[in-house]
Amino acid sequence: MHNAHTLPRFLSRTGLALATALLAGTSLAFAADIAAVRVQAPAHAAWASADAVVEAVRDTTVASQVPGAVVQLLVRVGDRVQAGQALVHLDAQAAQQNTAASVAQAEAARTNAQIAEKELARQRQLFAKQYISQAGLERAQAQYDAAQAQVRAAQAQAQAASAQSGFYVVRAPYAGVVSEVPVALGDMAAPGRPLVRMYDPRALRITATTSQTLAQNLGSTGQAAIELPGTGRIAIEARQIQRLPTVDSATHTMQLRADLPAGLEGVAPGMFARLWLPGASTAAAALPVVPASAVVRRAEVTGVYVLDAQNRPRLRQVRLGRTLPAAEGAAPQVEVLSGLRDGERVAIDPQAAAQVR
Repeated sequence: MHNAHTLPRFLSRTGLALATALLAGTSLAFAADIAAVRVQAPAHAAWASADAVVEAVRDTTVASQVPGAVVQLLVRVGDRVQAGQALVHLDAQAAQQNTAASVAQAEAARTNAQIAEKELARQRQLFAKQYISQAGLERAQAQYDAAQAQVRAAQAQAQAASAQSGFYVVRAPYAGVVSEVPVALGDMAAPGRPLVRMYDPRALRITATTSQTLAQNLGSTGQAAIELPGTGRIAIEARQIQRLPTVDSATHTMQLRADLPAGLEGVAPGMFARLWLPGASTAAAALPVVPASAVVRRAEVTGVYVLDAQNRPRLRQVRLGRTLPAAEGAAPQVEVLSGLRDGERVAIDPQAAAQVR
């Protein structure tokens, strides 16, 4: 109770506090006006996650088909190449000489065939005049047939040598990105040795490993999500997920695959990803969740405003877990690993809670 002397002093102090707050551009909030949500561990988790890795649908290792030294490397790791573009040149001197020899043999065979054809024509004239026997004519016909067969064999050998000489220029089978060049200039290439590895960035997918139970319970309806670092979550239909028909006998896990949308920037094979699936997760069932908007981050401290018995907000440090995917039209929620108990109330708007004195 204030007396006549202290009441003016009390009023002046109150007026000064109000004026200071107004001049500072702040608004006074009252504890009764703070919107809060009661912390409660869900009966079951709406989502379960599985670790995944990004893969290329087309990931090709281009190997050598012929022996030879590497004389030119035309690409480096990270280069984008077009279909048919030259990647590596091998030493083709021996192949070129072999091709030239095969072409010369084919020319010689054609010349012999022309001589045999003229000889057969003369033998036919002589046979018509009965100057030679039937056996002589048959010998001339056989020599002509043999010469024609030699021409076909020589031509086939020349074509094979020409085609083989083309193997000394290694070309890209499709348009893509070079991911690995495991050879250097001067290395000796042998049939089957990898020269360039490349992938098609227009067709990427993820492969996730999950429990056998969760994979078998995956239905063809409902929503799922793919999480990528720096890209966020991508909503997909559950029917877009492919379940591979094999089970690891040691871990009893199965693999799930889902295609990524085309045109994603900064995504490459080997990146970590996470596949979110609808279903219960026993590991996360006991963890409380709070709205992601209620979390306060100040320097290295992460916390939430908890309302006490007098409805006053108090900042409390917490340790957070996963951010759960939000259903369509709902706010995202985050798991709280430690710092909160069931039944406690958390302020939804931390900025308003910070203004309560």
